[in-house]
Amino acid sequence: MDKRAELRVKALKDLQSSEVLMLDGHFDYGNGYHGRAYLNAHLLFRHPSTIWQFAQDLIDLLPGDLLQRVEVVAGPVTGGALLAHTIAGLMDSRRSLTHPRCLFAPFTLRQDGELTLRSFYRREIAGKRVLVVDDVRNTGDTLARCGGLVAAADGIVLATAEIYDRLESIHDLGVPNFALAEYKAPENFPKAGCPLCAASVPITEF
Repeated sequence: MDKRAELRVKALKDLQSSEVLMLDGHFDYGNGYHGRAYLNAHLLFRHPSTIWQFAQDLIDLLPGDLLQRVEVVAGPVTGGALLAHTIAGLMDSRRSLTHPRCLFAPFTLRQDGELTLRSFYRREIAGKRVLVVDDVRNTGDTLARCGGLVAAADGIVLATAEIYDRLESIHDLGVPNFALAEYKAPENFPKAGCPLCAASVPITEF
């Protein structure tokens, strides 16, 4: 097993042992669906040292030439932005002192719930090479929307990355994607037809 494979196996175990990744519950995702698996971002970001550990491991998975080319690390609030900020700082610590410092850009939410990029960050991103990150990739829709905002600001998406990939993505940005941990989550169920509800399994609280 090579180093990258070892990192992925260790990360999946660490996510489960810290109860960040819960695989045997009954979760209401708040979008009309229920399921057995959930990534608890609150626990992931509760201790800054935890996200630093996972961010460093994720950086170790990225190709060296990509790390040298990235000028901006961007991510959606809240988890993706916190991860992006951490990765941007750690990348600077791994590059030469003469290398231009990495920029950070958060995608925020408008009142209508749509992601946006404030004008200050649009100016910062224009003409620059961007790594888009998030804490988890589900269908890939969030990363795709972020990529569209980068393109609209005349930035260039080099790659996407996340801590945990549910292996359910249906959106392709046409750039490489890197996941620290991968796990094919069990099937999700419409709330009205949830077999866990039918079996009177209580909703997992945390």
